[in-house]
Amino acid sequence: MIITVAGVKKEYPEGLTVEQLIEAENVETPIYVTVTINDEFLATAERTTRILQEGDEVEFLYFMGGGC
Repeated sequence: MIITVAGVKKEYPEGLTVEQLIEAENVETPIYVTVTINDEFLATAERTTRILQEGDEVEFLYFMGGGC
């Protein structure tokens, strides 16, 4: 199946979970990453059960604090 990961179309096998995608993409500090699928936030608890579908668009977001 073809999915878009961080703006790049990639081919992955059917039945891929979000957790497996995070591992395959070597996401740094996965505990701190927020995942969106088709512009909707995914609950962290759903990473192991959410199966990606053909045409899904996945983004990995890191929120950072800062300021004065």
